[in-house]
Amino acid sequence: MFINKLQLTNFKRFTNLSIDLSDQTIVPKLILLIGANGSGKSCIFDAFEAISSKFKDNTSLDSNYYRKQLDQDFQIKIEFSDYQNNTENLSSTAFYGRSSLRQIPKLLRKSLGEVSPINFKKDFDRPRSYIERDKRFENDLEQIAELILKDVFINKKHSIKIVEQYINPINDAFIRIFGESEETQLSLLELIPPLDNKVATILFKKGDSKIHYNYLGNGEKEVFNILINLLSRKHLYQDTIYYLDEIDLHLNTKCQYNLLKEIVENWLPDGCQLWTASHSLGFIDYANDFNQATIIDFDHLDFDKPQILFPHAKNNYDVFEIAVSQEFFSKIMTGKRIVFSENTDTPIYNSLGIENTIFFVGMNKNDVFFKAKNLNYYGLIDRDFLNDKEIELLANTYPNLLILDYYSIENYLYHPDNLEEYYQYKQQDFNKLQYIERLVDCKNAHKDSIVLGIVGARNSYTFFKENEYAKLRKQFKNNAKSILSLLQSNDLETFYKVFPAKDYCRELSERQNISKDKLSKTKWFKTRILSIFKRVK
Repeated sequence: MFINKLQLTNFKRFTNLSIDLSDQTIVPKLILLIGANGSGKSCIFDAFEAISSKFKDNTSLDSNYYRKQLDQDFQIKIEFSDYQNNTENLSSTAFYGRSSLRQIPKLLRKSLGEVSPINFKKDFDRPRSYIERDKRFENDLEQIAELILKDVFINKKHSIKIVEQYINPINDAFIRIFGESEETQLSLLELIPPLDNKVATILFKKGDSKIHYNYLGNGEKEVFNILINLLSRKHLYQDTIYYLDEIDLHLNTKCQYNLLKEIVENWLPDGCQLWTASHSLGFIDYANDFNQATIIDFDHLDFDKPQILFPHAKNNYDVFEIAVSQEFFSKIMTGKRIVFSENTDTPIYNSLGIENTIFFVGMNKNDVFFKAKNLNYYGLIDRDFLNDKEIELLANTYPNLLILDYYSIENYLYHPDNLEEYYQYKQQDFNKLQYIERLVDCKNAHKDSIVLGIVGARNSYTFFKENEYAKLRKQFKNNAKSILSLLQSNDLETFYKVFPAKDYCRELSERQNISKDKLSKTKWFKTRILSIFKRVK
């Protein structure tokens, strides 16, 4: 289930607000609402709560709580991508939401069944308003205990299957969110429900210590709370609009990014959409990277007047000012050269320790290009299928855009000169001439396959698409044959410029069992990368 349009009239702080997602080429799986505190983001979740409550139980709504003007009724209209008309035929599982008031700092229940039986499918244990505390966590623990018992005694599942279904998903998620280092790695050891007048035994391993749930950090509790909730209930909510408010609480920027990525890509059921609100840098960064995400900006709007909000343009980086002002960012980066580089290459560049230079991750070549073009920062991209004249033209047209001399970073790492230095340091034999001969043979064996991808790859480059550079774009598209002539040469420094070393020749023995991290430690590699920055005017 996906929302195309949402309209709120006389609702909370909105006189007439519309959110229009209908023009998206890819149906968004994630809707991130951004804006300063008090900008109205959470009011959207109040609307979901109000419209869905009548399908979950017969509790009457306090309509005055939702009305902006008390003498007028409020209206909520939602258009779904897979429903002909509005909200008349929704099921009880059409919406599932959690407010930011869900933290359970300490386990309290000392027996199972302390609360009345819960209809989880109708979400009967939810708060009756979005400003009440969400106490579902201990119910989730009981639900998981019940599911495990059914699997053991009714479905006859072996203990290994139980661990695979209920424990491993949590621990795998912990690794992806908190990391694998001994200092930060968290793993769930035991999950025993409240018995014998004792609270539940939930033990975690961190380093060499065993830690009870009550003594976890707030960020760790936040993550565990969310994962347990989804583990216990997502099988019931398979065609659903999920709305989770401020799930970035108590987390640093990296964990914010990792948590949202984990939920969207591994825990959100297919066919569902997640709406969440935040002004955190990590969430904004992930939404900007993920191609099925849409950002809606609530900042600096007068909601006493009618407003129509459309998705915020990707690669327009003023959205980051919600989390970090340009003034603050400029202050802490004074005297530093900021360089955006392509995805997984960034840690390698940072490891070089280039003076007064910090590398930040760009999603891909086009993302880095937009950053270098639109901001006062530099971008470093792979050469891919570009000839020397094109690189010179790009340098003159976009002064902040830097381009590798070779196809990709792997061409540097597996260059004969770099391998020679590495093997000398390791005091191991390396036949450089033989390696070059094998590279040439490999290139010739795969040349036809490489040629097939040249035109398609070059057409994807966004260079010269602006109107003022349209003539250059036409000239650029007609230069594909120049790359073929480079590949036809058997001279290493001619063909190697445009040879995809990251995709081909990986089977060569000289490249086996050597990490990129080790190959990036050579003087040759650092010197070649530094030479690119010497071109900066």
